[in-house]
Amino acid sequence: MKPVSAFCINRLVRLKIPALIHNFETFSLFPLLLLLIFQVSGCNIITDYPGFSRTRSGIYYRLNVIGEGDAYPLPGDYITVDLSYSTSADSLFFSARRKFQLEKPSYAGSVEECFTMMKAGDQADFILNANEFFIRTLGVTLPAFLNESDHIKISVKMLDVQSEQSYTTEKQAFLSWIEDFREHEKLKIQQFIIEEQLDAKPDSSGLYYITISEGTGKNIEPGDRIELHFEGKFLYGKFFDSTRERGEVFEFVYGQELQVLEGLERAVGRMREGEKALILMPSDLGFGQYGSSTGIIPPYTPLVYELEILSVK
Repeated sequence: MKPVSAFCINRLVRLKIPALIHNFETFSLFPLLLLLIFQVSGCNIITDYPGFSRTRSGIYYRLNVIGEGDAYPLPGDYITVDLSYSTSADSLFFSARRKFQLEKPSYAGSVEECFTMMKAGDQADFILNANEFFIRTLGVTLPAFLNESDHIKISVKMLDVQSEQSYTTEKQAFLSWIEDFREHEKLKIQQFIIEEQLDAKPDSSGLYYITISEGTGKNIEPGDRIELHFEGKFLYGKFFDSTRERGEVFEFVYGQELQVLEGLERAVGRMREGEKALILMPSDLGFGQYGSSTGIIPPYTPLVYELEILSVK
């Protein structure tokens, strides 16, 4: 018999099942105890993935860290999570911090259901069908590096759970002073443009786009697979990432959600194959109020990227 998963044990603890274990005195209670262990909260310890358990809806899960939260999020609550997506071979292809309003699960086994299984402070891994996740949840086509029968691993750290009312109150307080901070950020960007003697104006989103050399290849359209080089730096000149220094090309599908920063998505959509450009990105098109999950990019930090489109397929 396989051991009960940590996630199931955690739920047993929260349901005070240990008190029953401590108090039962006759062997006649043992079958009832086993029934509770194997059926409580929909846990199923029979799994195709070692170390993972499986829900009745088909989600494979493994709880890695038990947090101190006291309530599971409900549809309508706002949650803050660190997310990362990997292939079944543990090849990471997305990582970010997100805060959003949790929706009601759109189908049995959806990623929204995963979030409802976690309390603040919990860290867990989930294995979902890749085709259903991209098509039914994100509403985009399956990336070329995945097959319809493949599964992906979604790692989640639940940072915070807020009711809708609490979120609204906090947002109003936040908006009352954030305008001053945004004005300061705009001032820093303008100062950078003057010092670098750049001739540029922001578009409607606040993104600055400066062409370095024009491309002669294909225009970029949604669904195209893009290969590019990028170098990212702070306004004061320090580089924080460079594909050239790493010796690898960055590749993504243009138009698919949650793959690149919004500012990069907007900039790439204006480019052609072979084009080079410099972009100046305000924080609300970059890593926003939380900064990067790695801590390299602080909150409310405008960024400079140099982009080169290598190929459009």
